[in-house]
Amino acid sequence: MALDTAEAADQLLGKGDMPPVHEVNAGGASPFLLTSDHYGRILPHALGDLGVAESELTRHIAWDIGIAGVAEQLSELLNAHLVAQRYSRLVIDCNRPPGAVSSIPVMSEATSVPRNEGISEQEREARRREIFEPYHHRIDAVIDDRVHAKRPTVLVSLHSFTPIYAGVARPWHIGALYNRDTVLPRLLLKHLHAESDLVVGDNEPYAVSDLTDYTIPVHGEARGLINTGIEIRQDLIGDQSGQQQWAERLARIFAEIEGELRAERLVD
Repeated sequence: MALDTAEAADQLLGKGDMPPVHEVNAGGASPFLLTSDHYGRILPHALGDLGVAESELTRHIAWDIGIAGVAEQLSELLNAHLVAQRYSRLVIDCNRPPGAVSSIPVMSEATSVPRNEGISEQEREARRREIFEPYHHRIDAVIDDRVHAKRPTVLVSLHSFTPIYAGVARPWHIGALYNRDTVLPRLLLKHLHAESDLVVGDNEPYAVSDLTDYTIPVHGEARGLINTGIEIRQDLIGDQSGQQQWAERLARIFAEIEGELRAERLVD
């Protein structure tokens, strides 16, 4: 009985909490596998509001604004499987190595997160075990199943970014992010540059690295998958119209890229 009590004390998610993993179109036939690390902004009931005002919990510090709508519609348009994460990155950031300081932030931009200060290793482990690990284990399992079925897999990690950071305006509408593998980013950048109305970032506003990212290095590079990260400026996808327009644009571009990958025999 004492062991059961200890386990219950270490448990984060309880009755009424949503499962961390959200999936769309699991049977999708597309070679593209979509992920969304910062899809949602819900908080476990046990953590309350983390000591953060509701007005802050709707900002970019809590989630990637607009990317959920883009990801869902892109999944449908491409007939691609989407694996997304429902909990706020303020609880645990699912695109950070678990040992990174920013994994469970006590400060995000200029906003303090009081509930994250001085937490025990047991609580850190609970957040990893119940939110971070189920999400990444699911991505692993999906990739394993596709490999076993001899299905091609091209990983696309979807994010959004703020128009202004630290007082500096960001001119890019969209950026392609990468580290070691440039196959897909090269093709994506070519197509994006051909869109006359876009300012395109090449590893802007961020670049992928092993120290600051998790999904691309672990599920893409380490597994030898063709991959890219995508960042869309959040003011462009803040409403349903913008989300639909960007999903349609990306679906058109990725359909063309799929043809090029097949022509180059990089996808069979």
